[in-house]
Formats: sequence, C-alpha cells, structure tokens
Amino acid sequence: MAELATIARPYADALFKAQASDLAGTAAWLDELAAIAENAQLQQFVDSPKVSDAQAFDLISGLLRTALPEAGKNFLQLVIENSRLSALPVVAQQYRALVNAQSGTADAVVYSPFPIDASALADLSSTLEKRFARKLNVSVELDATLIGGICVVVGDEVLDTSVKAQLEQMKSALTA
Repeated sequence: MAELATIARPYADALFKAQASDLAGTAAWLDELAAIAENAQLQQFVDSPKVSDAQAFDLISGLLRTALPEAGKNFLQLVIENSRLSALPVVAQQYRALVNAQSGTADAVVYSPFPIDASALADLSSTLEKRFARKLNVSVELDATLIGGICVVVGDEVLDTSVKAQLEQMKSALTA
C-alpha cells in the first residue's frame, strides 16, 4: 500500500497545482474516475497486452456519467499510458487531502445502522464540527453490525457511540 501512495503522490500534487482554479470540479471527476478504476475486471482488461491505450481510454470515458473536461482527458491518458490506473483511487484520496488542507476542512464518515435523513444529518454535522473543531465534509455509510448509535471517523480520530462498542466495553469490564 505504501508503494501506491508513493506512486500516487506526484500525480495528486501535479493535479492539485494544475487545477488550482477548479479544485471542487476536479475532485468530482477524479472521484468518479477513481471509483471506476477500483473495478478489478476493468484493471485486468486494461493491463492486457492486447488492449491499446486508446481502447482503455475509450472504455473508461464511456463509463463516466459526465463528460471529462480537457484536463481530465489529458490526466486519464497520462495515467493509462504510464500504467497507473490501479493508483487512481489513492491519487483521488491524496488529492482530496490536499484540497481539505487548503480549505481547512476534513472528511468525516458517519457509520450508522440506519439511514439518516437530511435534517438529522445537518444537526449531526454541526455537532460534529464543534466536537472536532473544524469544518467537516460528512458522508454516511450504513453498517448494520453497529446495532444502534453511530461511529464517526475523521482522519485518524474515531468517535464510537454505537451499541456494539458499548457492549464490547461491558464485555471487557466483566471479563477483567
């Protein structure tokens, strides 16, 4: 994994510097490319010696929901030519970290056993921003194993108020 991070860093840095005028737009198409690049079958197809770079580019471009801007097309061609498609998810992650560092925000993932409606998410987001003392980009992922409550991950910080965590604490207290 460290190897992919090392490979991805120059791509993320260069993209961040080149696209300084449209960081959010770049993040959107880069995240979409990263999601497509995570597909193991696509990576296997692109890595085949029988597939040309142009064929790989056409396939990936065809899978996108929105058309790539010229900078996105050039970036995708460069990644394909250098056989770095597998590094794209890490490039997107590092790019997002650079954007967050510049804007003073952080990504937060809220794991919940149930869907959270928009108004409750807005309230939760403001509470979490006070708790973590920074602006957060909040996303929700469902995790039925939590039973109840939520688990919030912001960078390397974790706030776990789930029933599962409380049960684990009681178990360890009882067995100690």
